[in-house]
Amino acid sequence: MNFFKRAWLNVWAKKGRSVLLILVSSAILMFVLAGLLIQSAAVKATSQAKADVGATVTLSANRQAAFKKMQSRTTSSKSSKMTLTPVKLSDAAKVAQLSNISGYNVTSSTSVNASSYDTVSMSTGMGSSTGGGPGGMKSSTSTGDTQIDGVTATSLTTAFSNKQSKITKGRGITAADKNTNNVVIEKDLASQNNLTVGDTLTVKEATGDKDKVKLKVVGIYKASSTSSSAASPMSTDPANTMYTSYTLANTFKGSKYAGTADSVTFNVSNPAKVSSVKTAGKKLINTSKYSLSTDDASYQTVKASMDNVEGFANKIVWLVAIAGTIILALIVILMIRERRFEIGVLLSLGEARWKVIAQFFTEMLMVIVVAVAIAGVGGKFVGNQLGSQLVSQSATTTQTTSSSTGQPGGGEPSGNGGSGMRGGNGGPGNTSQTTKQATDTKLEVTVSAVNLAELGGFGLAITFLSIMIASGGILRLEPKKVLIS
Repeated sequence: MNFFKRAWLNVWAKKGRSVLLILVSSAILMFVLAGLLIQSAAVKATSQAKADVGATVTLSANRQAAFKKMQSRTTSSKSSKMTLTPVKLSDAAKVAQLSNISGYNVTSSTSVNASSYDTVSMSTGMGSSTGGGPGGMKSSTSTGDTQIDGVTATSLTTAFSNKQSKITKGRGITAADKNTNNVVIEKDLASQNNLTVGDTLTVKEATGDKDKVKLKVVGIYKASSTSSSAASPMSTDPANTMYTSYTLANTFKGSKYAGTADSVTFNVSNPAKVSSVKTAGKKLINTSKYSLSTDDASYQTVKASMDNVEGFANKIVWLVAIAGTIILALIVILMIRERRFEIGVLLSLGEARWKVIAQFFTEMLMVIVVAVAIAGVGGKFVGNQLGSQLVSQSATTTQTTSSSTGQPGGGEPSGNGGSGMRGGNGGPGNTSQTTKQATDTKLEVTVSAVNLAELGGFGLAITFLSIMIASGGILRLEPKKVLIS
């Protein structure tokens, strides 16, 4: 009788022991599979984050160089102002040609005075006539009461891409609005002045000859609820911020600003390449005038969270595999002790020791096959539960770290996507936004043929090690002593 047949007869005859081995093996393999699934899902989530979570490189004036230049001028004169060089769009076009750049947003901010409408007051919510509204006094200062954020498209700004602000009526500013007087206004400002999509309003330039300019409302947006709380007491209400094309903002600033911008933000298609994009971009610009700053905080937050999950999943796999090997080895050792007489008879009949060991391995192999099938069914459920818990814990750790260290990652200059009042990058809303993205990241735990093959490999390895550990006693047995005892 060959050892395959003996193994089958023994497994079938000892149903209780076989069921116990199947349950123990299933539990071990179920947690091994859960670890493998979480590990695989974390890798997929990190890869998906490259597409879903943005990273940017911002080209702006080199403030540090301008400050040093101002200091050098101060030594020779009593007073001096820091002069920032506007970004030439021709220079920005060079950076836009780099690989991994999927698009860019031009930002140019200025201010104007209200003429045909009342601005929103932060203290009372009523109209303010300081900006030269209907019947109001003419402003004598060069700072207007209405913030103009000129952009290529509102959808590319931080406030709108992070859904901190959203369009409620009409549409946002697009590249098609270049060289037009189209404007998107805030909901509170529109409500106070009974303005809707299609209406026109008039503003006065805050500098120069202070001509009046008519603007056409093409959209109405709602600023984030944290805008007012983020604004300083001396700043204008966030409702007084309008979005236009950057060309119109440059017109308000003066003819010398034509073809320039305050900053240009480039979207990096692969956040993992943001550093190489920055390095390549520096070779194309005059670093004494311009600087390149990166912002991949959202990607780094999600990546760090998933790396923690993946690392913990690896520990689960190895700890369960080691513990499973020890547990199965102890069970097999006890099983062999109970079958010493059977082993002695087989050895006395001339059966090779390796065939006796092979019989035990075959018996365990039959058990493992059933256990793999059971683990394949229950592993996805266990993986989902463990994965959700791990992501939640990792997000909590990220939030704690972010709260203690401040904003994770670099930031863009304010003005990208609007003023700092609305909580753009570098504002108080950015840390919570990146933490929310880490929390919202979901592990797609799915059982594939590859996962089952890996599980089968782990099962075979655990079984083989268990049998090898337990077979030491078989190799030392002497048939005559076994039968006499």
